[in-house]
Amino acid sequence: MAQEMAKENIAAMSKRLKKEQRALRLRRFRSNYGLTIGAVLFVLFVLIAAVGPLLMPFDPYAMKVTERLQAPSGTHLLGTDEFGRDLLTRIVYGARVSMSIGLVVALLSSLLGLVIGIYASYYKTLDHILMRICDGLIAIPGVLLAIALMAALGASSINVIIALTIVFTPNIARVVRSSALVVREQTYIEAMHAQGASDSRILWKHIAINTLSPLLVQATFVFAEAIISEAALSFLGAGIPAPEASWGNILHAGKLVIYKAWWMVVFPGVFIILSVLGLNLLGDGLRDFLDPRVKLRQKKS
Repeated sequence: MAQEMAKENIAAMSKRLKKEQRALRLRRFRSNYGLTIGAVLFVLFVLIAAVGPLLMPFDPYAMKVTERLQAPSGTHLLGTDEFGRDLLTRIVYGARVSMSIGLVVALLSSLLGLVIGIYASYYKTLDHILMRICDGLIAIPGVLLAIALMAALGASSINVIIALTIVFTPNIARVVRSSALVVREQTYIEAMHAQGASDSRILWKHIAINTLSPLLVQATFVFAEAIISEAALSFLGAGIPAPEASWGNILHAGKLVIYKAWWMVVFPGVFIILSVLGLNLLGDGLRDFLDPRVKLRQKKS
């Protein structure tokens, strides 16, 4: 009887502790204004990319030359482009393209960077080889490297993803390697060695898991940088080919008529700025949320 009561008390205490921990995390989330604003902006743009095209009354590819370069009005809220296409519809469809490319690049770069980083931190021979390759890629300006890769691969959405993944993977690999080197020196890793645990088990069940927090933060920054880089490539004519809509090629078309149709440059630019701002705030907020010591060190300094 006493044992059953003890078990019930332990279960109740455990349940209460978990509830208090959830409440504490929620308070920390609400008090982190950067994280809150970034999360709201991120969710907003995800909804625009996912649901927005379904709500648009116009075809993003249907041309009406008689309505070209019309200013914002009740019919066309953000005006029309040089072919008479509704600009709001084009921007919303462009959000799906730009956000999808940014997301895929962030996921692929994170996965490759995780593999490269943890293996480089564990094996010295691989460390010298992989990190020198990463150093060489980092030494080349990202936009120039992406343009060179696009010139070799050709303009398409898949090639943009490949090029940007190659550009951003080295940065993530270095971040993961730095975190993995710290984890590798911990006492429990030495204990795992002493118990005869395999290298794969140590790498993936202990080292990799403990590098996920900085990896997640870095992935949000890569997401934002990928959106900007895709827009830059498309703006230069080396990214998403027309007539497919992306924020970059809308800006590319708008620069030719900027004095006649300012809305073709302003509104896509605002969407790019807000999406990147949201992701950067989300990344900064996640860094403080996942590792409060960072914020404490910043206050002390």
